[in-house]
Amino acid sequence: MILAIDTSASVSVALLDDGAENVLSERAEFAPRGHAELLSGFVEHVLADAGATGADVSRIVVGTGPAPFTGLRVGLVSARTLGFAWGVPVLGVCSLDALAAAHGGEVTVVADARRKEVYWATYRDGERIDGPSVAAPGDVVPAGSAIGRGALLYPDAFPAAEGGDVDPAWLARVAVRSLARGEKDFPIEPMYLRRPDVHGVPGA
Repeated sequence: MILAIDTSASVSVALLDDGAENVLSERAEFAPRGHAELLSGFVEHVLADAGATGADVSRIVVGTGPAPFTGLRVGLVSARTLGFAWGVPVLGVCSLDALAAAHGGEVTVVADARRKEVYWATYRDGERIDGPSVAAPGDVVPAGSAIGRGALLYPDAFPAAEGGDVDPAWLARVAVRSLARGEKDFPIEPMYLRRPDVHGVPGA
């Protein structure tokens, strides 16, 4: 089985078969500031719902953002911890890739970056052709349809935008398809694209 986790905006967890074709159980909630409180419970629930344990998980796929610092860190740390505890590989996938793959066609995926900015990337048939980057909404020239929760926040920049959150099942499918093409690099480093909102000052 594959356990997929994304905390780039919503807190979302899915358990799929090893080919990522069928979703066995899933939980999701849009909670920009409640990631830590929800994630561990969601993992327990999806395993219990499927009658599974960590011993049944063969790999973990986690969204790497781009996203604000705190929520993204919760998902990545949790994925690494579970991977270590269960002795299974952890694969990182750009969170925007999953939303584009689920939609198909030519799209620009837009996520809220706060500070009156957005994270964005453009895709054609699920393949990323530009980005990810961070910019003011008015500086983004969308190709095809603009999709994602971030696009809805700025209707002047993204008219006729469609909403949407990352589906962790599509994170798993992107990873499986990439593996089938022979890709081997799935870094689990977070995509911040700028300095974290909160950071320490050396020597302070």
